[in-house]
Amino acid sequence: MLKKFRKTSIALIGAGSLVASATIAGTVGAGAAGAAATRSRLAATAGPAAARKHAVGSVAASSAVDFELVLQLRDRAGAQALVDAVSTPGSASYRHYVSSAQWEARFAPTADQVTKATAWLRSEGFDVGAVSGDHITISASGSAAQVEHAFGTSLENYKVNGRTARYATGDLSVPASLAGTIAGAIGVNENLFKPSITSGANAPAATTPAPQATANAKSPYPPATPAFVTAPPCGSYYGQKTTTTKPSFGKGYPNTVPDQVCGYQPAQFRSAYGLTSKNTGAGATVAIVDAYDSATIAQDVTKFYNTYDPSIPLVKSKFIQNDAMPFNDQGPCDASGWLGEEDLDIEAVHTMAPGATIHYTGAKNCEDGLFDAEQNIIDHKSADIITNSWSDDGGDLLDDSSTKTAFDDLYMMADSTGISVLFSSGDDGDDFDLFGASTADYPTSSPLVTAVGGTTLQINAAGQRTGDLGWATGHAFLCTSNVVGVVPDCSKSTLNTWGPVSYDGGSGGFTSYGYREPNYQKGVVPQSLATRNQFIIGPTPTRVEPDISMDADPATGELMGLHETFPNGSVRYGLTRFGGTSLASPLMAGELADVDQAAGGSVGFINPAIYQLGKVKGALDDVVPGGRQGQYRTDFAFSEFGGGLPGTVASFREIAYEGTISYCDSTGNCASRPNTLSTAKGYDSMTGVGSAGPTFVTSLAHH
Repeated sequence: MLKKFRKTSIALIGAGSLVASATIAGTVGAGAAGAAATRSRLAATAGPAAARKHAVGSVAASSAVDFELVLQLRDRAGAQALVDAVSTPGSASYRHYVSSAQWEARFAPTADQVTKATAWLRSEGFDVGAVSGDHITISASGSAAQVEHAFGTSLENYKVNGRTARYATGDLSVPASLAGTIAGAIGVNENLFKPSITSGANAPAATTPAPQATANAKSPYPPATPAFVTAPPCGSYYGQKTTTTKPSFGKGYPNTVPDQVCGYQPAQFRSAYGLTSKNTGAGATVAIVDAYDSATIAQDVTKFYNTYDPSIPLVKSKFIQNDAMPFNDQGPCDASGWLGEEDLDIEAVHTMAPGATIHYTGAKNCEDGLFDAEQNIIDHKSADIITNSWSDDGGDLLDDSSTKTAFDDLYMMADSTGISVLFSSGDDGDDFDLFGASTADYPTSSPLVTAVGGTTLQINAAGQRTGDLGWATGHAFLCTSNVVGVVPDCSKSTLNTWGPVSYDGGSGGFTSYGYREPNYQKGVVPQSLATRNQFIIGPTPTRVEPDISMDADPATGELMGLHETFPNGSVRYGLTRFGGTSLASPLMAGELADVDQAAGGSVGFINPAIYQLGKVKGALDDVVPGGRQGQYRTDFAFSEFGGGLPGTVASFREIAYEGTISYCDSTGNCASRPNTLSTAKGYDSMTGVGSAGPTFVTSLAHH
């Protein structure tokens, strides 16, 4: 079985068991009749039912729980109305933003609410930490027993996606007197956000712990990321090198196809997207939020640009690092895996906006630390644009209302104060290959952020964009003697034949189960997409993502330079190539910095505007079906499959794959069905409104 068919402890989710997620934590009477008068239940704050399938024991009463109490806004409807007013072209308030202080004065929880909530936390014996500047959250910590008593629930450990996670078995409740004050608590349920970076290989090159992990035990930074080395043949531009498949791949695809790209360099991206020397992003600040930080990132990025584009060096004064040390939970969060993400994000932003200031924030972990990092930037308005290349897989359906309320309220503040918030849409399509059900990631599915999907970008020798296809790839491996018994259906009797085609990954996207269709999507998004969950939640149209797309296919990804841990344990600077929607989001963030420069200030939440740009010539590149196009790729066998396999393995990649996607759970129960995402004229489910066109910068700046 291919490793892409990931085993998970989440059972196949049937239509009858899907429940729409609440976007606001409501309150109702809870418990037995005698308790109903004194307690209020916070709706949808329990651990997701789909994740609580395999209990592995109670949480120890004395175990520590860090969480953040989430408070209700004073006027949530008014806050949403302000977002609409300042973000919608034609509105009298369009791009007339308020300050953070003004927003907090109108909408943030009151000082009295904070005082009551803090007093209750202390009365329950919790250690109370800081109150956020926006008053939305209060940090606290205590034992599991204290959490269970205070919130009237039980905590259990469950096996989820190969890890043990803590979840509340029932909705949280609070004293009735706090019903209009407390919305929930982040951190009681353990959610791990993951980066959306991919090499396109099924496993990183170094699959065993390297000496670096113990040699630098005293370092506050995670060890260097496992190395991925691009195998030849590969071209410096799309189509430079080609391979004639022998034996023929067939199935209607041409016999001679382009080889993978070694990695596009900065000048190629700038040229392909129509950026000139005047587009520098000068005056704009782009915040990059990831978990953790690399000890060598500044020297790595500096060295890369000095070598591959000395015309746009990384100026020291334009790069700011702000880490929430000490880092924690490095094991569960796969801390080293975030370091390649950091390098990709920084280089993508700087490539598209070499004059912009980059503010990198390394969160303390991949859990609530990421929320804290976002909150700090938005509270202080320390950036004009925030790019986030991470999400919670399937979170639109699976994340609790506490999480969604906290993030959404924070993003209403960002949108109202003129901050553009971007999220990568994910690298697993509609997540069927992860869960056996179609669902969007979160926070990507929030209608308050811009979800950036992915394309396969084709750039020729002259730096021109010659094609943009929806990123979804299927691949088939060539059976060679070194991978007999490893590649599916590869045996001595099938040598020198192509194996079955399987889904390799692609631009994330789907229709939300809980968020109503935002005004900006009405009349643009086909109703067939907005209502495709109607058999589960009824006929009400809901939010569809992604919104817009940029290059993401790892085989047309970005050339990068960074320190890596190689299979022999050595740690050194090397070149690699990565993609995923982790590339698409920072590429768009860099281009938005150019838009801010052209507009003379921040353009803020861009969704209402970009859904109107289809009428502006050259603003968008409409991504439409491109016919049967293939690509040839060769990987080092150990990189593709892990372990000590010798030699290389070849694969044929079907571009814009619309074939079968399969899923198998931990019991061996499997399901298959065709890819639900595809490209089409106008808005489509794979790329949204399309990708940035040659006039995108000026069109959006002055729209």
